[in-house]
Amino acid sequence: MKLLEWLKLPEVHEIENLDAPAVTVLHAEIIRKKPFLRRLYIDFYRQFAENVPDTQGKTLVELGSGGGFIKQVLKNAITSEVLEVPNVDRVFSALEMPFERASVDAFFMIDVLHHITEPRVFFAEAMRCLKNGGRIVMIEPANTPWSRFVYKNFHHEPFDVRADWELTKAGRLSHANGAMPWIIFTRDRKIFQKEFPSLKIVKIYNHTPFRYLLSGGLTLRQLVPSFAYMPVKTLECVLSLLNNLLGMFQTIVLQKVS
Repeated sequence: MKLLEWLKLPEVHEIENLDAPAVTVLHAEIIRKKPFLRRLYIDFYRQFAENVPDTQGKTLVELGSGGGFIKQVLKNAITSEVLEVPNVDRVFSALEMPFERASVDAFFMIDVLHHITEPRVFFAEAMRCLKNGGRIVMIEPANTPWSRFVYKNFHHEPFDVRADWELTKAGRLSHANGAMPWIIFTRDRKIFQKEFPSLKIVKIYNHTPFRYLLSGGLTLRQLVPSFAYMPVKTLECVLSLLNNLLGMFQTIVLQKVS
């Protein structure tokens, strides 16, 4: 654990309240300064674009935009957060969104679902806002042997595969369960399909076993030189058949059907 403390970015040691707006500002600065992490975000944003073809002229909403920069890939995306932070278009909760019924083409989320206190309320609200054929595209923690080892031993957020859907404590970033996406869409898939038959699970796939770790994420120093990004990405492609054992993230695509 002493090694982890040494690897922590100096700025992270000064954080006292994870839910403060200043943390989002810090995250944006960290992403900007770490080329490896920035390129990973670009690849995640490209996954969004690939899963919602013909994005021009559509109403695209990113929930929990935080310190990200989705507009550099999807220029017409509406960014949002649950509190006032710089460079975000709208401020609202994912549990009560300011959109007309059937007005949104797609919702995008990176590491957001596992922070939402009442997922059922969110799914109902997203379903209200989505057009028929509209999608929710989420990139969330995966539950694989490798990811469980990392998340349970080296990550500050809980990863409880036995938990219920709801989070007992509220907090924009301070409270979470990294296993929540797996709980809802794998462990309790039949329950989800019964309660939300109009939200079809289009696909779920695991990916990215190494790049986020080597980038240091939002709390640790970058562990490899920036020029290593493409070689590591190539290695991940070569090992893609092992993603159900090694993947640290999963992409979940839902589609509203009539």
